[in-house]
Amino acid sequence: MKILVLGGTGAMGHHLVNILAKEGHSVTVTSRKERTGSDNISYVRGNAKDYTFLRPLLLSTKWDAVIDFMVYVPQEFAQRAELFLNSAKQYIFLSSARVYANSDAPITESSPRLLDVSKDKRFLSDEKYALAKAREENILFSSKNKNWTIIRPYITYDERRLQLGVLEKEIWLYRILNGKEILFSKDIAGNLTTLTYGRDVAEAVAKLTGNPKAMGEAFHITTEESIKWSEVLDIYAGVLSEKLGRKVSPRIIEKALNLSAKRAKYQVLYDRYYDRVFNNDKIKSVCPEIKFTPVRTGLKNALEKFLQKPSFITDNLWLNAREDAFMGETTPLKEITGFKSKIRYILLRYAPFIGEKI
Repeated sequence: MKILVLGGTGAMGHHLVNILAKEGHSVTVTSRKERTGSDNISYVRGNAKDYTFLRPLLLSTKWDAVIDFMVYVPQEFAQRAELFLNSAKQYIFLSSARVYANSDAPITESSPRLLDVSKDKRFLSDEKYALAKAREENILFSSKNKNWTIIRPYITYDERRLQLGVLEKEIWLYRILNGKEILFSKDIAGNLTTLTYGRDVAEAVAKLTGNPKAMGEAFHITTEESIKWSEVLDIYAGVLSEKLGRKVSPRIIEKALNLSAKRAKYQVLYDRYYDRVFNNDKIKSVCPEIKFTPVRTGLKNALEKFLQKPSFITDNLWLNAREDAFMGETTPLKEITGFKSKIRYILLRYAPFIGEKI
């Protein structure tokens, strides 16, 4: 098959590209950076969010599948949806299991979505991630074309991406490796979450690619094993304490700092505050051979592998500055790339009421 992967260089995407290539498919991947291809993999440099770049690429051939990892606002997606569907035999849209509302029972693909049941008018008035994904799903649901497949992964991890509550490794792990404290909040610690190894999700997506049973269907691809965030912290702390030769423990606070942010608070209120437990019957009925890495083993192995060659992709100025302010610490400006970023960090650290508006 000829497969186009839009933005396929992240925690799931790089695994998926390699899996598809090893299966003998011809895989083309968009990337903003110059990358060198290999057997069955070629890269096209450009911004897949740029319509003037995207349209001719989609029309350059009749793709057997287009797999889309990009993040849109609904207006952008509405402009592109029919183009995607008309340019490929199958269009695979990466949504998110964050679309689901809270549920006392294990979540199935037909469980209520936040968009459909929330009464929070302020939350519903904006294009938050979970709402944007659900609105974009609706565009596909309402299309006359049914050659789409919706994938709803939840929190994925590998040696590139390791989350702790609402924090990416670029905050919590970067701080630990640089001798700083981190914060961990009680309001998230006791809640159940599901973390799925990125390669496992990629294996399942590969099996759905070109699969007629996947057409016009939505699937969440997550392990059914759930774990408390406090247990995730214990796994990370155990590995780090052993590798660094010192005890690693966070400062415990009552409430997540994200609750004081206009938009970031909704990830806490309408996701991390929920116990997330999933039912995988649907994906197993189509791909009965899929297996999921045990969470505790997978997280430990991923962190140990990362520590062999640490690499941080980005820094989150807002959260890093907030944690520094809370702890009475500072980040050396030489560690922050770019003059504007240095200025913004200073404002966020010492005058957040100004910095957050920039």
